Order: sequence, then C-alpha cells, then structure tokens
Amino acid sequence: MLKLTGKNLSFYLLLMPLLLTLGLLIVLPQLDMLGVSLRERISYGEYKFSFLHYTEFFTEPLYWNTFLRTAVMSIMATLLTLLIAFPIAWYIAKVAQGKNKKLLFLACLIPFWVSELVRTYGWMILLRESGIISGFLQWSGLSSGPVELLYNDITVMTGLIYASMLFMVVPLVSTLEGMDDSLVEAAYDLGASTFTVIRSIILPYAMPGVISGCIVVFMLTLGNYLTPTLLGGKHSLWFTEQIFTQFITRFNWEQGAAFGVLLLTLSSLLVWTGLKLSGQSFKQAVAS
Repeated sequence: MLKLTGKNLSFYLLLMPLLLTLGLLIVLPQLDMLGVSLRERISYGEYKFSFLHYTEFFTEPLYWNTFLRTAVMSIMATLLTLLIAFPIAWYIAKVAQGKNKKLLFLACLIPFWVSELVRTYGWMILLRESGIISGFLQWSGLSSGPVELLYNDITVMTGLIYASMLFMVVPLVSTLEGMDDSLVEAAYDLGASTFTVIRSIILPYAMPGVISGCIVVFMLTLGNYLTPTLLGGKHSLWFTEQIFTQFITRFNWEQGAAFGVLLLTLSSLLVWTGLKLSGQSFKQAVAS
C-alpha cells in the first residue's frame, strides 16, 4: 500500500485540478459523445444500440468526401505552415539579437491579441470585392473591375496558415535556441553544403520541435470552423461545418456525435502515424 507523505500529498493535490479538467471536460464528454453516436432514435425518448449513423457516413459520398478533403487540406496547411515558419524561427533563434529578437517574437504574437473571429473578418475586408486589394488592383489598372478573392481553397489555406503560424514558430524557436552553433560551423569547415547542413544537422536537431508544432497545427486546422466557413463560404466543404449542421441545423445529435468521433479518430491516427514515421514518441513531442 502506498504511504502518503506530506510531499506526495502536496503533489497529488497540485495534480488534482489537471486530472479533474481532463476527466470532466475531455474524457467524459468524449465517452458520452461515443455513446450518443451508437444509438438510434426509435421514438421520443426511446433509443436502441445501432451503427446506423456510421453506416450513413460511409454510404453518403458528400460526408466521406468532405471528411477526406478536410484531412488533405489540413495536412497541406500543416506542411505549408512548417515551410514558412522554419526560416522565421531560425532567424529569431539564431540570427536576431537583443531587442530585434524580442520585437520579431512580439510581431508573431500581435495577431493573437484579438479573437480568431476578428482576424478572419480582417481577411474578409481585405479580400472581398469592395476590399482594399480589389480597390488597389482597379486603381493601378491591373483589373478592369472588382476582383473577388474570397470563397476559394487558396483563401481558406491562407487563413488557416495565418491562424496557425504562432503555434509552429514557438516550438521551433524553443528547440533551435538550444542547438550549438559550433555544429553548423564545423560542418561548413569540413566542406558540407548548405543543403547537407540542413538535412544532416539542423533538421534532426529540430525534429522534436517540428513534430510538436505539426501536431498542434494539424489538430487546430482539422478542428477549425470559423476560418473555412467564413473565407470559403457555403461551398467550403469542411467537416466541422457538417458537424455543426447535424447538431444545430438538423438537431440530429446522434449523427453529429458520430461525425465528432470520426474526426477525433482521424486526428489521433494521423498524429500517431506522423510520430511513427518520424521516429519520435508522444512524450518527446510534448517535452519539446
């Protein structure tokens, strides 16, 4: 039997808020959602166990096409965010000094001083037909009429990358700051090319930060609702919109719960696959 000392008791008391948060706000709701998804309504207040709502997902092309599209777009957004964020993180961690480093990091934080809704509406103001970019194109003679830049995949991808950039930059900066500069200098002294240095030294060292950032960005992108809906319009075909429709518009909580379980399963499988392919463990990714 485990004997509780004063030190152990303090540890468990400090751990209790985290356990309660995970249990009451994450684990129990997910289990309840799983239970709701596995029932079929017979009449008011009467249900039976059924896989009907999962069957409907696989037999309706709109549902699984949207599901696959959301997964592919989320993976693309994660990779593009990584490609853009890595040079920024490298410059902040290894090139910028003193106040410049703080200012650059602050520049990454500034967009998150306002809510996601406000940031998304900002993109809509810029990209709509009567927006600033359309007005500039007409004023400069590059366009003879209003230009609608909203409601397409490129705009949605831009909004997703913009909304996720900070969550990729922060773990990369934290990881790269710990790298010894002499490793890169020694590689160049031995005749290595820039590509070899990046592939053999920088990327392996930064891999924990890369994996950590990719996990966060992918999960945020996959579960995003505002950005695809507002920037992509009614034809954005994002799976979270399907979940919203089932819960709020159709009041079909069983189907919406099934969609939520499927989305959670997809995100878990892709994160697990990414960790396996990179040779990282979840503990290493979290520690970075």
